[in-house]
Amino acid sequence: MPRFSSDGVNLHYIDEGAGPPVLLIHGFASSLAVNWVGTGWVKTLVDAGRRVIAFDHRGHGQSDKPHDPALYHAPLLAEDARRVLDQVGVEAADVIGYSMGSRVSAYLVDSHPERVRSVVFGGMGARLLSEGQSTDVIVAALEAPSREAVADEYGLRFRVFAENTKSDLKALAACMRGFRAAITPQMLERIAVPALVAVGSDDDIAGSPYDLAPYLPHGQVLDIPGRDHNRAVGARPFKDGVLEFWARKVGGEVSAG
Repeated sequence: MPRFSSDGVNLHYIDEGAGPPVLLIHGFASSLAVNWVGTGWVKTLVDAGRRVIAFDHRGHGQSDKPHDPALYHAPLLAEDARRVLDQVGVEAADVIGYSMGSRVSAYLVDSHPERVRSVVFGGMGARLLSEGQSTDVIVAALEAPSREAVADEYGLRFRVFAENTKSDLKALAACMRGFRAAITPQMLERIAVPALVAVGSDDDIAGSPYDLAPYLPHGQVLDIPGRDHNRAVGARPFKDGVLEFWARKVGGEVSAG
């Protein structure tokens, strides 16, 4: 189980395949195993001739799980992603984020644009531009004594998912309290690399991808038909759409769509 220290927090990661590198950044309460291995993403990308790097966020999967919210600020998670690239000796990669991983990806490309060749914002549309108004509801659900004690339906969805992924609920509550990532239109307007906004047509969490893409100088939208937030990540049209997106890149740009 390869691990390394990211400013004192031990992170689990994988590095598989050969070819142009891809960095995968998973979502909240998920892990590289759930988000990327179990959905077939790693196999798909390796089979497509790609080198795949993925890691478990602090507080998730097989990485360390501190309970201090101050250790989960969004820029810290973006630095974790940058240090993973340093760890495996990759100067720049195509980046795919999903849900919270899209927020981390936005911070990564803003703070280290030279490390990102292209970016996919998966499972995150217009809501990327908010801090997440339901933070307190989710924290309350994670800290409730049982899922039966959670009255809020939205919070319950996160509690059930976190339990299904066998997550550390206290670490996730700390992450939700500390993350609070405010991404501005100005940050998105600075993204000079090709960007794809990929959202399931039945996703009621992400917000509209069509309201987000215009902020991206080289952005386009990928609809993932008939999938909600949790089921879109493993959808074949998502994988095919990303591979097509990369194939269309010419000189580092793609046409707006």
